[in-house]
Amino acid sequence: MLNPAVVKQSVQMSLQNIRSNKMRSFLTMLGIMIGVTSVIALITIVQIVSDSVMGEFSSLGAGTLTIMASSSPMKNGLTDNDIKELEAIDGIDGVSPTVSLTTASVVDGEVYENTSVEGKSDIYFMHDADIITGGRGLNHMDMSGDTYVCIVDPKYVKTAMLGHKVLGSEILIGGFRYTVVGVRGKDESMSSFMSDSSGLDGTVIIPYRNALSMTGSNDVNSAEVYVNPAYSMSDVEESIRNKLKNMYNENDDYYSVINLESMMDMMNSVQGMMGTMLGGIASIALLVGGIGIMNMMLTSVSERTKEIGLRKALGAEPSRIQAQFLIESVVLSVCGGIIGILFGLLIAFVAAKLLKTAFIISWGAVALGFGFSGAVGVIFGWMPAKRASELNPIDALRSE
Repeated sequence: MLNPAVVKQSVQMSLQNIRSNKMRSFLTMLGIMIGVTSVIALITIVQIVSDSVMGEFSSLGAGTLTIMASSSPMKNGLTDNDIKELEAIDGIDGVSPTVSLTTASVVDGEVYENTSVEGKSDIYFMHDADIITGGRGLNHMDMSGDTYVCIVDPKYVKTAMLGHKVLGSEILIGGFRYTVVGVRGKDESMSSFMSDSSGLDGTVIIPYRNALSMTGSNDVNSAEVYVNPAYSMSDVEESIRNKLKNMYNENDDYYSVINLESMMDMMNSVQGMMGTMLGGIASIALLVGGIGIMNMMLTSVSERTKEIGLRKALGAEPSRIQAQFLIESVVLSVCGGIIGILFGLLIAFVAAKLLKTAFIISWGAVALGFGFSGAVGVIFGWMPAKRASELNPIDALRSE
C-alpha cells in the first residue's frame, strides 16, 4: 500500500506531465469533458423540468380527487343523493359538484357570446378560500337554486367589466340577473387545468343548481372530492370506486376517478427511466474519452520507456511504477470530469433561465459524473500502467 507522501508526489508528477503536454492533455480530456457535461446537463435539465411539472400537478390536486361521471342507459350522472352518499364515506371532508357550460352573458347591454359559466357549491369555496381576491365566495345560503349571485374571474373583468364597479354589478345570464359578489383569482383546480379557455370571454361562477337548471338536467357529471389529510388517498379512492360501482350497477365504463398522486408516482417512474436512458446515452462519450486516455497513456509509456528503466534500475518496485501511471490517468480523467461538471451546471442554469423555472443542482448527477470520470481513469489507465510496470529494465535502458 502506498503511503500518502508517495501518492502526493505521484499526483505532482502527473500534473507536471499534463502541463508539459498541454495540447495533448486537453484533447485527451475533451472526451471526458463532453461526456460529463452531457451527463450533468441532461440529467439536471430533466430533473428541473420534472420538478416544475410535478409542482404544477401537486398544486392542481393536493388532497383532492376528481370524479368524472357520464350518462349511462340507466343513469344520467350524479344526483344530490349520490353526492350525499359520497360525502358519507370515511375520510371525505366534502364533495363539490361542478357544472360547466358556455353561453351568452350581457353587461350594460353589451353581449358576450362566449362566456364560460361554472356551477360550484359552497364546499368549493370552503376548501379554496384563498381563491377569492375580492368580495366573498358562494355560501350555503346561495345553494337553494333561487339565489342569483355570481363570482367573476379576472379575464371576464378585463373583457366585460373594465371601467365598471365590479362588486354589486349585474350580469344577465340565461334570462336572470346575477349580482357580482366576488372576484376569483387564478383557478388551479384539475377541472380548470383540463379545460381550454383560450377562446372564451372569461368565467362567471354561479350556484351549481342554477347552472343545472340552465342545462335542463338534474344530475352533475363532474365533482371534486376533498380528502381528509389523516386518511390515505388510495384507500379513499378505492372506497369511492366501490360506491360508484354500486351506483352504476357494477358497470365501471361510465365513470372515472382521477388521483393526481397516482399520476405523480407514474411521472416519477418515467422521470427515473428518462434519467437512466439519458445518462446511458451520455456515457458513450465517456467511453470515447476513456479510449483517448488509454491511447495517451500508452503513448506516454512508450515515450518514457528509458525513464521507467532507470527508475527500475535504481530499485523502484513494479507496483510503484504502476501506481504512478495509474494516478496520472486518474488525475487526467478527474480534471476533465471537474471541468465537465462546471460546464454541465452552466448549461443547466442557462436552460432553467430560458424555461423560467428554478435552477436546482442535481447532486446525484454531480456525484455520478465525478464517479464516472474517476472510474474511467482507473479502468482505461490500468492496462498502460500494468504495461509500464512489466517493462524489463535492461530493455528499457537500451531503448531510444
